[in-house]
Amino acid sequence: MSKSREILFIFITCIAQFLSLSALNQTVAPVMVLAKNFHIEDYGTLSWFSASYSMSVGTFILPAGRLGDMYGYKRIYLIGWAWFAVWSLISGFGYTSGVILFSICRAFQGIGPALLVPNAVALIGRTLPVGQKRNIGFACFGACGPLGATAGAVFGALLADFAWWPWCFWVLSMICIIVMGLAFLILPDESVTTAELKEPQRQRPKFDYWGTITGVSGLVLINFALNQAPLVTWGNPYIGSILGVGCLFMVAFVLVELYSTDYPLIPIRGLQKEAIFALTCIVAGWGSHGIWAYYLYLFLEHLRGHSALLTAAETSPVAVTGVMFAFSTVWLLKRVGVSYVMFIAMTFFMAGSLLLAMMPLNQTYWAQTFVSVLIMPGAMNLSYPAANILMSSALPKEKQGIAASLVSTMVNYSISCGLGFAGSIHRYTIVHEIQEVRLIGLRGALYLAVALGLFGMLIAFIFIFVSHGKERRK
Repeated sequence: MSKSREILFIFITCIAQFLSLSALNQTVAPVMVLAKNFHIEDYGTLSWFSASYSMSVGTFILPAGRLGDMYGYKRIYLIGWAWFAVWSLISGFGYTSGVILFSICRAFQGIGPALLVPNAVALIGRTLPVGQKRNIGFACFGACGPLGATAGAVFGALLADFAWWPWCFWVLSMICIIVMGLAFLILPDESVTTAELKEPQRQRPKFDYWGTITGVSGLVLINFALNQAPLVTWGNPYIGSILGVGCLFMVAFVLVELYSTDYPLIPIRGLQKEAIFALTCIVAGWGSHGIWAYYLYLFLEHLRGHSALLTAAETSPVAVTGVMFAFSTVWLLKRVGVSYVMFIAMTFFMAGSLLLAMMPLNQTYWAQTFVSVLIMPGAMNLSYPAANILMSSALPKEKQGIAASLVSTMVNYSISCGLGFAGSIHRYTIVHEIQEVRLIGLRGALYLAVALGLFGMLIAFIFIFVSHGKERRK
């Protein structure tokens, strides 16, 4: 491709990440506006608006990556934009329904980014050659995360404060249609390369139906139980039943992937130690990030009384530092390797959450809040591109959809599960404390984010020693 075509290609693939994070923040920034519209007073119900979206993105990414490997990344990418547009339009009419129906619409909306994100990453991994160009492509993709989150927060707050919050979804629907047309024109048609034609007995991979049924069912049931428990308490019998059935489905999924299919959704047997360490760090770190992001907005809007627009302005520095950290990943990977980059990212996850958890209610924004907002993008934009680069290099071209699915599944699903665990801690903290109920409950949830960050740091530290041991043996 020419230089200008490469730039257009990177733009049209990275916009999937940009709008995916924008859509997540559509219900985070104007959280108190939505609370008034639906007459909601507890944090647990409000978290469903974000958790249902992240649950769908994290769950349906698994089969979406395989569909791209089978039928072409460009084709599934275009279908993803059409789905995203339709369900964003429908979600906008959620103002006429109740909380449950609106959360269901958000869940269906999340299937769009689930189709988009892994196939966008796969297009980058397949089209750009290994080395500097591919690393820059992944860095740009990672940089679009905080940019999209900021844009979603700012425009969501503007429309919610000065117009009407459903316009957030209707405008997004129109943008998706425009991007779908541009993607059709810009993305190159996929073809089998000469090297791939020479491979013996080359054939299209088959779809893993049993893996999809067991994996998607298990992930949905577990996530539903975790996010519903704060509302009805863990003592409710159906929560334990749903969680148990979900775990059984996941056991069945692992057995299917290991013994019953030649084309697994997750190549469990082929995963190297480095990939397992990196994915574990992603789970811990991004679970911490989901809690940090949601409770930061609640802290600023509900406890400090800031408007949605002011809160969006206060969190906007993530766009600047996020881009800086994303592109520094390319430089860091060349000099210190993935294990050190992951350790730095996990440290940022922990430190950003700790600053927020210990923040006094009446403290100025320019103290702990500002510092936390500045460093948290370092956690996101060092870990995500590094994990994508590692997984893309570990798997061949025809399995780039699987590589992208693994990282994106871990990112989005851990965000949703983290919110579920945090909601339970918040609920039970309120039960046992009388004074300063709101602030204490919020701090309890945030300390879980700190613990997840510390766990990620520990895994990354072990990762460093394993990598050094491997280098010494060589």
